[in-house]
Amino acid sequence: MLGDTIAAVSTPRGKGGVALLRISGDRAIEIASRVFRPKNKKALSDCEARLAVYGEILAPDGDGAWQAVDDGIATVFKAPASFTGEDTVELCCHGGMLLTETVLTSCLAAGAKPASAGEFTRRAVMNGKMGLSSAEALGNILEASTHEQLKLAHNGMGGRIEKKTEAIYNALRDVLASIYVKIDYPDEDLADMSREDIIASLENCEKELCALANTYRTGHAIAEGIPTVICGRPNVGKSSLYNRIVGRDAAIVTDIEGTTRDVLTETAALGRVTLRLFDMAGLHETSDPVERIGIDRAEQAMREAELILAVFDGSRAATQEDFDLIEYLAKQNATVVAVINKGDVGDMDEPLYAASFANVVKISAKDGDGMDRLSDCVEKLFVDGSLDSRRDAVLTNARQHAAAVSALEAVRHALDALQGGYPIDLSCTDAENAMSALSELDGRAVSEDIIAQIFSHFCVGK
Repeated sequence: MLGDTIAAVSTPRGKGGVALLRISGDRAIEIASRVFRPKNKKALSDCEARLAVYGEILAPDGDGAWQAVDDGIATVFKAPASFTGEDTVELCCHGGMLLTETVLTSCLAAGAKPASAGEFTRRAVMNGKMGLSSAEALGNILEASTHEQLKLAHNGMGGRIEKKTEAIYNALRDVLASIYVKIDYPDEDLADMSREDIIASLENCEKELCALANTYRTGHAIAEGIPTVICGRPNVGKSSLYNRIVGRDAAIVTDIEGTTRDVLTETAALGRVTLRLFDMAGLHETSDPVERIGIDRAEQAMREAELILAVFDGSRAATQEDFDLIEYLAKQNATVVAVINKGDVGDMDEPLYAASFANVVKISAKDGDGMDRLSDCVEKLFVDGSLDSRRDAVLTNARQHAAAVSALEAVRHALDALQGGYPIDLSCTDAENAMSALSELDGRAVSEDIIAQIFSHFCVGK
């Protein structure tokens, strides 16, 4: 509950040099004063805000008295100048597992409630300290596994999306105000914008929203990752390519066909793009029931993939299985890149693959030759090179993209009505819908279910 004062450990569980506990709420300083005794003999409430204070950390013993269990540091942040916008105290103690749990238990005994997942960040959003998209970017920072994800998440923390959507929102608000004036006073020239001005403003909003929505392809490729399948007939080098992308020997590689029988999964970076990578059994006819299960799983993964890396053996002439795979891939919705492996040995059927696929890259998975070309190819397919992930507003998840598309569609409906010569009041509802969608995007008006779903992915101490 927002009215409670909450506490949690904000550092990972385990042994370490130090551990940090956070207390936030109206009673944060009062509760921390029971747990922490400054060495300077001042009351914690009288200590200077945002100044680290050295002292003793206390815990109740079996007789109800409070005894020192550690030396540590307390830092007081007074509302609204804190992460959550509430009075907050951060306690730093030594990082023993038992000690950390003891200090947290002491905070709870002093009157704090246990924080739920993401509750500190949630309070920051509710108290206007950050927008919802910035909070999502903070979650992306915690989950980042590639440097490009980290750069994009840090950009999102700067409030780029909120600033972009606020500008569009304000433009729509001005349009709506002028429309209402024209409806209420049809015979007076009181509106700030003429019909032509309103159309021009909506056209600019459409342009800005279209550009913003289009950033999701790049944001999705970096932040969420592209579901990617590596496929091909047995023993063409699929697992070697998988290992090369992952950067370690995650899949067994032998000269024996059918080594991989199940679907292997890893998340790895290929250039700026994050791949949610699937290596799988070679596609071919088989009577082996175990191998058949692996092939069925491979085909299911291909149907769900956004990118397929189809591997062919460049050192041998194409087989019937290769021709069958080419035909099969033509029916898939995913983007396909033909990867001609063993290119250091030869390329028997380069014209065949060039005629069959729009994207063809020759590599040697064994020694890594050509991996830069594969990386460049995938980047061009999924990343807008004109976007600067450090400075531009980039949508990074499906929720943000859906809200942007909803706003874009509403603006287009309003434009259609105005450009079609219909009465100006017919565009009111669409303009309002666009503003509502933008409010959902940056968190000004979003359902409690969506808020809960977003913060459920955070750790308790954040």
